Amino acid sequence: MSVLLYRLGKFAYGKPWYVILGWLAVVAAVLGLLMANPVRLSNEVRIDGTPSQRVIDELAVSLPEASGGQGMLVFKPAAGARIDDRNVRSALLAAVDAVYRHDHVTDTRKALAAEVAKGESSPLLRAQAAVAQAAGQPASGKTPVPLRVDGLPVPGVVVSADGSTALMQFQFDMQTFELPAGTIASTVEAAERQAARGGIEVLPSASMMEIPEVIGVGEIVGVAVAAIVLLITLGSVVAAGLPLVIALVGVTVGVGGAFTLSTVFEIHSLAAVLALMLGLAVGIDYALFIVNRERRLILEDGLDAHEATGRAIGTAGSAVFFAGSTVIIALTGLLVVRITLLSTMALVAAATIAVAVLLVLTLLPALLGLVGERVCPTRTRRRAARQAAVAGHTRATRWGAGLVRHKYPALAAAFLIPAVLAVPAADMRMGLPSGASYNTGTPQRQSYDLVSDAFGPGYNGPLMIAVTSSAKERPLAPAALAAVAADLSDVKGAAAVSLAGMSSTGTTAVLALVPGSGPNDDATKDLVTALREKTVPAGAAHGAVIGITGFTALAIDVSDRLADVLPLYVATVLGLSLIVLLLVFRSFLVPVTATLGFLLTIGATFGVTTAVFEWGWLQGLIGLDATAPVVSLLPIIITGVLYGLAMDYQMFLVTSMREAHIHGADPTAATVTGFTRASSVIVAAATIMVSVFAGFVFNADPMIKQAGFALAAGILVDAFIIRMTLIPATMALAQEKAWWLPARLERLLPDLDVEGDKLAQKIALPRSAAAQQHATAATAAAKKADIAG
Repeated sequence: MSVLLYRLGKFAYGKPWYVILGWLAVVAAVLGLLMANPVRLSNEVRIDGTPSQRVIDELAVSLPEASGGQGMLVFKPAAGARIDDRNVRSALLAAVDAVYRHDHVTDTRKALAAEVAKGESSPLLRAQAAVAQAAGQPASGKTPVPLRVDGLPVPGVVVSADGSTALMQFQFDMQTFELPAGTIASTVEAAERQAARGGIEVLPSASMMEIPEVIGVGEIVGVAVAAIVLLITLGSVVAAGLPLVIALVGVTVGVGGAFTLSTVFEIHSLAAVLALMLGLAVGIDYALFIVNRERRLILEDGLDAHEATGRAIGTAGSAVFFAGSTVIIALTGLLVVRITLLSTMALVAAATIAVAVLLVLTLLPALLGLVGERVCPTRTRRRAARQAAVAGHTRATRWGAGLVRHKYPALAAAFLIPAVLAVPAADMRMGLPSGASYNTGTPQRQSYDLVSDAFGPGYNGPLMIAVTSSAKERPLAPAALAAVAADLSDVKGAAAVSLAGMSSTGTTAVLALVPGSGPNDDATKDLVTALREKTVPAGAAHGAVIGITGFTALAIDVSDRLADVLPLYVATVLGLSLIVLLLVFRSFLVPVTATLGFLLTIGATFGVTTAVFEWGWLQGLIGLDATAPVVSLLPIIITGVLYGLAMDYQMFLVTSMREAHIHGADPTAATVTGFTRASSVIVAAATIMVSVFAGFVFNADPMIKQAGFALAAGILVDAFIIRMTLIPATMALAQEKAWWLPARLERLLPDLDVEGDKLAQKIALPRSAAAQQHATAATAAAKKADIAG
């Protein structure tokens, strides 16, 4: 592996334009396809096989007009005004008319008019009357009333009991993510223009959110911070710019390539954001690792830039290849849970990581070929010479030697800190974002609060009850439908039941059941469970098949399904990655300690995320003032991503220690030497990753905000507590046993030569007198640290 990569690096360095023009052609092709095919992203959380999703799919066939995306607008008159005031009422009716006339909005008024024309023979009107009589009056004391015109109700519009607020619920003719860009915004604007005549404020619900902004100010600031860290670490504008170029090309090809397929495969907006976050962070980190190794070969071993680049790709490139492999394994492990949404996310992110690795191994050495010796300017060489004269007195060496000397306190601290941070995870609740997840002052939060105050919290997430006749092609009898409604309204926690729609054949009806609690409340989950227990006997008694769906029920099903598959996923990823680490490090202890350290990382990550987002601790630091459950998708996604990234740091750190050990250093000296060589690049890489991920914390979308925070917190814990403290202390404690492997197994395992030992044997490293002096000083420093320990 190392020899092959060495030759690849030297070729790319010597023939840079062949490689650069090849990648430019790939970028041009991706950009051309993006221009020809508009990007279509989804914000739908679909988990096939769940009870709620099955009901939705059945309704799409039996009652297609009820299968489109839902919209909800809240109308709030000026202070002191009421909905029944003449000017307010006129403006409200005009706004409702504007919405129903808008493109892609289903105008239910036409269907109602046709039913009214039928008179008493209308099955819909008879069913409505029967259900209303059977359901009785809600017990909440906030009974809304329909908005009426000429004695007839306006479909989808109700007014609060105190007349202070109106609520309009309607449907689009397709799912919201399938709508042409700008449709939702223009629908709201159409209502606002008419409502303004009566001084009415129009507030869209969270369901009216279009695809979230992928790149904003926070993300740009995160990349800017990464650029500053690169400049400080590498000390050269030219050298610092190379990792940024690699990262930007990587996300262009990786994420852009995924976007070109969005017209064929449904791609969730979170998949795009996840791939963007990982592509930027990993691209910068891997390129930094290579550039840092090339510069060290130039400054410490006296190599010219061409030879140093080849050897950097042959040695550090091997570590990058296997580090990227662990990330890809962790992501593709999501395929075992057989959830299409997660599989798409995993494949898009994994493909972006693969592109980043390929770029680092090919385009980076080509760019280094253009830069030449300028990668290490004169001032950098002078500074390196001064540092070589005082080798062994750097902060990294002193810290590594301190960990060796105080290994027991270091182990205790590295275990206790993440263990304490993990405590809140015991209280972690999972759900999907609702209006309550948005900050105060946003339209989504204002809408949620207004609906809760004027109508009751359950109106923010009504349950949809699909009732289908057991006998094929036989319409539901109004009495049977009314009996079903009465049975369901008697369940504890149900606030109101009404008929929301019926198929033209009368064989399928949809009841809207309003809970007495909010969408993410435990009481609502208990209500859904109780309703489902009652659907089978109620359906059998009244000749119907009953199913429960709606945003709230879907969120509950998604959370339960993901919680069930999480253990399988974790076991799969840990098993596969343990095999990879065993092959790379040829040791039992290293893979085991790496994995145990990760379990501490993931526990601390979930604990901190729960404390901030669910308990509300220190929210002001990230500009948040809303508490919400942990997004259902996050635990399984964060587990995969953090495992891959944690193994990156493990790879960079322990390969440096193993390299020193293979070249003759005793275990303690190898630990200090490897730590000294790898710590600076790990600190820089972790800082860059935290900066990139933290930029997404300030995204308006609650799902993206939580993902950015969890990844940033996880990297902080893993890099600085686990990899930089726990692992060196463990290696110092284990001594030679850290590299133990049964002789029979050692003979069976292939030698991947990640450290480049075969490369050094096959192609001897040319060493200058200055390089020999530097190596002698470094060895002496390591021995001094060993003696001090």
